[in-house]
This record gives sequence, structure tokens and C-alpha cells, in this order.
Amino acid sequence: MYEVRPGQSVELLKELHILTRDGKMNQDSRRKLKQVFHLYQFIEPLLQEIRQQGSDVRLVDHGAGKSYLGFILYDLFFKALEDGSHIYGIETREELVQRSRELAGKLGFSGMSFLDLSVANSINSNKLPDEIDVVTALHACNTATDDAIRFALAKRARFIVLVPCCQAEVAAVLRRNKGSALKNPLSELWRHPIHTREFGSHLTNVLRCLQLEAHGYQVTVTELVGWEHSMKNELIIARHQDQPRKQSAERLDFMLESLGLSELRERFFTPEQGIPR
Repeated sequence: MYEVRPGQSVELLKELHILTRDGKMNQDSRRKLKQVFHLYQFIEPLLQEIRQQGSDVRLVDHGAGKSYLGFILYDLFFKALEDGSHIYGIETREELVQRSRELAGKLGFSGMSFLDLSVANSINSNKLPDEIDVVTALHACNTATDDAIRFALAKRARFIVLVPCCQAEVAAVLRRNKGSALKNPLSELWRHPIHTREFGSHLTNVLRCLQLEAHGYQVTVTELVGWEHSMKNELIIARHQDQPRKQSAERLDFMLESLGLSELRERFFTPEQGIPR
């Protein structure tokens, strides 16, 4: 199931270096394709749900990098649609944006746009719709996943699909405040450096889930593929229910306070919510 699918663009897979020029696939490429196909299996039902409601699909891939995910989503789903459905890839590295634009033009993928924008600029840019249906972020490094969440909340995204990567910020704060936290018995969870890193990574995603629930999302957390394929394997899927949960906001605030992370309140609470003190 992880080989080229019927109707899939072989030229695209070659351009993405998933296939060699003679159409071969090595083990690393097969692993990469497996991850993207697995993620597609989670995203495709969401896209179908939007279509069944009679809507065009507006999807933003935040921190797109080389846009592997966006291109394969377009190839497998969007290119067959004859409406205004569109994929927007947002990336701050200008050379990657330009490369993606050139590839989309070469393949005739007219329903794709690539924008060189910061998070703040992407929220306010007139090049993007006021509301977005789906926001994805695949292996957006460290706080880039939080940037995608911030964007999705501002755009009132119906679905948010995240595979976080390299969650270093929370671990850095835990490490910096370790001395003052020693009086808290819970600090044993991150006293040793390896535990600081691993606990910080886990805690980051827990805080993100509480943040999304506080904004009215139903959150599901699962694994993307087997751990033998990737250690960056946690998949977070959020569906907007328009039912903000006060308890989630309170627990988020409690965890930030209890674990010495108060300085991160502005990251996890939007100004509209009000930042607890």
C-alpha cells in the first residue's frame, strides 16, 4: 500500500525525490511515503466531510518546508475537484517557497499557492481567506507547531491536524527554572537532563491539547506510524465544536503555574481569552 497509487503523479514523486529518475524507490523514500500516506488516511475523511457539506476546501499547510504533504494532498485529492478548493503553503524560507511555486507551475497544480509569510503576517494577509477549513503542520519544528495553532485559532479552522517535532521550548524553561522548582516534589519528573528533554516534549503536547480544548475543539491524540519509522510520531487532530471548555483553560493555567512555566502563559492563552495571573 506504500507504493505509487493509481493515478498518482510519478513526475511529482520524482520531483520530490521519493522516486529516482528511473522510477525506483529506496527504503528511506518508502518510509517517508508511508508516513505521508498514513497522514493522508486521517485527513482525507475530514476533506470528504467538508465536501459533503457542499463547501470548497481551503487548506493551509503551515511551516510547509518543501511542501511534501501539500503536494501529495493535492495530487491525491484536490486535483480531481472542479471547484474553488485550494491549498496554501506557508513557509518563511523564500527559496523553498519559490521552489514550490515552480514545481506547482510545472505540474499544472493551479489550485496551490505558496506564501513567504510570518505567522503574524499570515493571520492578517489578504492573500488568505478570512476563514480556513483545515490547518496542517507536519513536523513543524519546536514552536512552529504553536504558530500553526495560533494561525488556526485566528482563522477559526474547522479541523487542525498536527504532527509536532522537536519540542524544545518548554524543556528549556524547565531547565532554566530547575533550581527554584526543586522544592516542588513534581520536579523529580524533570530533574535529570534526559527526563527534562522527554518530559518537556510530552508536556508541550499536553498543554497544546488543553489549549485547543479551551477554544472549543474536540481533540484526539494517536500515533501516526509505528515508532520504528519515526520518533516524531504523535498525531493531534482537533475538530471545532464551538464549545469552549472552561475546565481545560483552568487546568492549563494550573499546570503552567505548578510546573514553573508561568512565563509561557502568553503562548498558550490568546488575548481574547485573557491571560490568567
